Amino acid sequence: MYSKVIVMGRLTADPELRQTPSGASVTSFRVAVSRPFVSKNGERSTDFFGVTAWRSQAEFVVKFFKKGNMILVDGRLESREYVDKNGANQRVVEIVAENISFTGESKQDSSQTPKSEDFVTSDFKELDDEDLPF
Repeated sequence: MYSKVIVMGRLTADPELRQTPSGASVTSFRVAVSRPFVSKNGERSTDFFGVTAWRSQAEFVVKFFKKGNMILVDGRLESREYVDKNGANQRVVEIVAENISFTGESKQDSSQTPKSEDFVTSDFKELDDEDLPF
């Protein structure tokens, strides 16, 4: 079984970073994606997709993206159920981000442009020559 989703659209609000009780970074945001066709009356419909990003992906989004920025999200669909404050059962389908990228949009503020040192994370370990496959 396989679930893969790729969406490119604009953030509907500034993403906010939260921490789980165990210290994992997480953010949830919505992406507005225009449909590729125009209706008979000349209007274009838009879909709004909920996205959740974890750990370094969450930190990346919060650091470099703001409301209205174009974003590319590659992830998987997940559904979950919960009981709302009124006691009603609710079901949510959302995208769990696996990769998040810039789109190359030229309107991005130059102060938001990342530098190579911004992408250094502690998730990587140093490799010895013996670890290389060639």
